[in-house]
Amino acid sequence: MAVEPAWEELLGSKDWEGLVDPLNLSLRKLILRCGNFCQGTYDAFDNDEFSKYAGSSRYGKKSFFQKVKLESASDYQVQSFLYATAEVSFAQAIFLHSLSHDSWDRESNWIGYIAVTTDEVSQALGRREIYIAWRGTIRGYEWVNDLVDGLEPIDELLHKETSEEVDEKVPKVMGGWLKLYVSSNPDSSFTKFSARTQLRSKIQELRNQYKDEKMSIIVTGHSLGGSLATLSAFDLVENGITDIPVAAVVFCCPHVGEQNFVDRVKKYPNLKVLHIKNEQDLIPKYPLEILGYRSLGTKLELDNNKSPNLKVSTNPLDWHNLEALLHTAAGWNGVKQAFELKVQRSLALVNKSSGILKDENLIPSSWWVVENKGMILDEKGEWILAPADAEDVPQPEVISSDKLP
Repeated sequence: MAVEPAWEELLGSKDWEGLVDPLNLSLRKLILRCGNFCQGTYDAFDNDEFSKYAGSSRYGKKSFFQKVKLESASDYQVQSFLYATAEVSFAQAIFLHSLSHDSWDRESNWIGYIAVTTDEVSQALGRREIYIAWRGTIRGYEWVNDLVDGLEPIDELLHKETSEEVDEKVPKVMGGWLKLYVSSNPDSSFTKFSARTQLRSKIQELRNQYKDEKMSIIVTGHSLGGSLATLSAFDLVENGITDIPVAAVVFCCPHVGEQNFVDRVKKYPNLKVLHIKNEQDLIPKYPLEILGYRSLGTKLELDNNKSPNLKVSTNPLDWHNLEALLHTAAGWNGVKQAFELKVQRSLALVNKSSGILKDENLIPSSWWVVENKGMILDEKGEWILAPADAEDVPQPEVISSDKLP
């Protein structure tokens, strides 16, 4: 009987050696959990152009996991929401306007959350798990930043002592994703502080709160969210968190930076990156290596075509779909072995935002929608957009000056 790996190994202390092929059951469950956390950022995002709160989470922190139907929702509690804005030049704004008339694209948008295990679960695990989940690309300005920026130095992320190195050794990453992470908007109550400052101040608060417990930090994200997860995990470790295991578990992640960035990440023994992707997906090949970008972390490459339940699609969006990838992860047994589910996972989840399931499964496509698109019948017999529950009304996170990193 195989020996169960220690939790540190599941977070990459040995670079997942012997756990990826064949895929260890405990690691498989961790991957699916992280994927579910990422999927929650899509399921909760309010992208309705007529909504008063477009660009926010539909659900408040208290009942977030219950409302996105997370498995074992009661085991976790959202501690903080993360919001991001971006510096968009005049030329980029013109390009954005040509794509859409969405007047909310220049607003500050909800980009993820920080959650922790409950006291009961933490006691059973013997440690407090902190999860940071980043959302993938949805809003127009995010596509602009994905498409038009090149490599930029990350001087502002580097620890003061290391930032004095010669310029050619300063790591560089994709500028658009860096902007989303570090930009702020003094006119917005949600992004008065950057996503970076929001994250670092909350993590420091949690470290102080749970200083008498063992802790681990898992940062996760899909697509753009994977890039932000990689950047933020590095930022946390670069700036002082060297005594806690930090793992970035990312899905379908584009290239983040060039070789100097890869080398800097590798300098930290407590920072590990696991990248789960679909063999057909084009996004993890972007931006191209010919432009200087390099891959990062331990790879787990799956093949959606191994599943007998999925269509053989020619649509690149299907190749990049998170739920389809999680379905494949639940049944992946290597390139040479047949697909067989090792973890129970509802097949219908695959079609939440797609139509990738074969028709004989009788699951409608893109079925995850707000009931009646949020319309309700009021007391006068009029159909109106339902007002948000009090606990779901977006509220800016409070960051006091003494908690700033």
